[in-house]
Amino acid sequence: MIVHRGKTIEEVIELLAKYKDSKIIAGGTDVILDIKDNKIFPEALIDISSIEELKGIELKGDFIEIGAGTTFTEIAEDEIFEKNLHGLKKACKLIGSPQIRNRGTVGGNIVNGSPAADSIPPLLCLESTLIFESLEGIRKVKLEDYLKSKYRIKEHELLTKIRFKNPEGLLNFIKLAIRKALAISRMSIATLIELDEEEKVKDIKVASGSLGRYPMRELEVEEFLLGTILGEYTVDEAVNILQNAMEKRLKGRPTLPYKKRAVKSLLKEALNQRIRSSRRVIS
Repeated sequence: MIVHRGKTIEEVIELLAKYKDSKIIAGGTDVILDIKDNKIFPEALIDISSIEELKGIELKGDFIEIGAGTTFTEIAEDEIFEKNLHGLKKACKLIGSPQIRNRGTVGGNIVNGSPAADSIPPLLCLESTLIFESLEGIRKVKLEDYLKSKYRIKEHELLTKIRFKNPEGLLNFIKLAIRKALAISRMSIATLIELDEEEKVKDIKVASGSLGRYPMRELEVEEFLLGTILGEYTVDEAVNILQNAMEKRLKGRPTLPYKKRAVKSLLKEALNQRIRSSRRVIS
């Protein structure tokens, strides 16, 4: 196996075109383990960890761009995620151990495609766009569409940026895991909710992790809650709608009864946190 240390995006793209069976490593938290476990046998490894072009967080007008090589720690510590984007900060802060957060990258989390990838539900709520580069040029794909296509990155492509509009609403993230440290998400819920002057839901995005084959938007829950005032009835009904959607999605799976019970507390807490934050703003 050949190992290359890429110095620029252009060099990496050329290497990807040269080697038909190659793997990108940034943090290496997933790929190296797969190689050790004999799950993959790449012809070449291309290390992108030293390419500064792939790192960093930028505010560009109304949009925020995150380099695919940006680590979870860098996101968790950036002030841009302190207020209405706190849900993404929280998701990155809860990923694995400090060592994993220091090495693992948001781009790797997306490309490797685990249903339990913590950073993805908040990025789904933000309607993020993925930017890929190759010798053919630049390709932009909605994260939601990328997930639906079963994480199909084209051959010889490199994910370089994740881009989303700075939202008006508040982004939140709730995670259920077995262990506090080193925990892989059993389930997670992210919400992005904007309320109008009458406290009605003006805009809402709800995304889940580990409730299907891939993280996804919960469109039926969004449709129901849009235009409502968050309260006991609407929260309980939203839970019922999500549980019914899970019933169809996970029918026959032995984990369904447990997940239906657990998701009740997750979604309730996510929505109740938004209610509490609204009350703090009013007072």
